[in-house]
Amino acid sequence: MKLLKWIQNWFSEKKTVEIIKDNMKYLVIGLGNIGAEYDFTRHNIGFEVLDELAKTKKVDFSTERLGDVATVKHKGRTFILLKPSTFMNLSGKAVRYWMEKEKIGIENILVIVDDLNIDFGKLRLRGKGSDGGHNGLKDINEKLGQNNYARLRFGIGDTFNRGKQVNYVLGKWSEEEAEKLPELTEKGGKAILSFGLIGLGRTMSDFNNK
Repeated sequence: MKLLKWIQNWFSEKKTVEIIKDNMKYLVIGLGNIGAEYDFTRHNIGFEVLDELAKTKKVDFSTERLGDVATVKHKGRTFILLKPSTFMNLSGKAVRYWMEKEKIGIENILVIVDDLNIDFGKLRLRGKGSDGGHNGLKDINEKLGQNNYARLRFGIGDTFNRGKQVNYVLGKWSEEEAEKLPELTEKGGKAILSFGLIGLGRTMSDFNNK
């Protein structure tokens, strides 16, 4: 009877399992929309930055659950590159899944996102913040229950006529912008690696608005 009571008490208690996080592993999420119609659009700059980094590091993306994923190894760090397949407005589902799967803490995630309020080509890294009206960030905040994660905002400018914001954001890059993109996406990739190597503060100093 004593043994049975002990077993019942053991199962009735709330058990917590400690997840051991790998502090040398980072999850980098590039926000965008899947589908050929969204390729090379301003809203998909997150995808383009990750594509450039993967190309530079000679790794390929594979289609996995909730997104396309590639793994980059760099100076002892592991960067899991994620392009969610959930569409922009449901990005948080993919982020939460891959954080749990790879055992990556909130302090080691970085989201790449477009920003209308920043001049084209400028980068702005922050350690936390509001969604700023961006539906991708809004869903991530809701799914994670917080906004204390790093995000690298890529400026796309606001050179659109009144009432044409959606068309502008979902529109293709202009010829002039397209010529500059390879250099800018490469810079974004360097900022990602810097974030993992030397941390948020120094990377902000090195890359913000430069």
